[in-house]
Order: sequence, then C-alpha cells, then structure tokens
Amino acid sequence: MTDTEKLKQAQEEFKTCVPIFTALGDTTRQKICLDLAGSGFEGLNVADLAGKSILSRPAISHHLKVLKDAGIVEPLKKGTQIFYRLRLKDAMIPMKALICTVEEILSEEGEIN
Repeated sequence: MTDTEKLKQAQEEFKTCVPIFTALGDTTRQKICLDLAGSGFEGLNVADLAGKSILSRPAISHHLKVLKDAGIVEPLKKGTQIFYRLRLKDAMIPMKALICTVEEILSEEGEIN
C-alpha cells in the first residue's frame, strides 16, 4: 500500500472512531464508564449511576445514550429495569485498527522500530 493509500485508510478509520472519541472525550461519560467498570458484569441502572453523581437521572440517561450509540455500553433488561455494562471489546476494534495503521505509517517513516 502506498503512503497516500495508507493516509486515506487512516483518515477513514479516524472517521469511524469519531463517535468513540466524542463519547469518551467527556469527563462525565468517563466517570460513568469507570463506575460501570467497577460494577462488573452485572452493570448498574440509571438510579445507581445517578446516586454516584450530582447529575439527574435524565442527564445520566442522555450520557448513557451517547455511550450506547458509540457501542461502549450495552443495556441489559432485568425485569422492569434496564442495567448498563461496558462493552469495550467490540467498541475498541476500530480504535485498534486506527492505531495499527498509524503505526504502519510511522514505521515506514522510520519513526517506530
């Protein structure tokens, strides 16, 4: 692949990662991710997350929607409640591809050994 083709590939991969960058670029959503990470496989519901924050339930729901749309969290329905847990493995696939492409570009330039 030529340098121009790899740069175009990296550009497309950056576009694919924009929702992830947007979702994780907010400190509130970062805290929600850390709270969900601490909850393990069971996850937390909106009320639990609101209890760990100064934000209202609707505000927490908004942030969860952004994280869900980016593929970072997944909802789990348990009875009448919805719990959320991290789903980073799938969400990070585009990020890993971007990192690999950038590393390839840099290694061709002699920047990475």
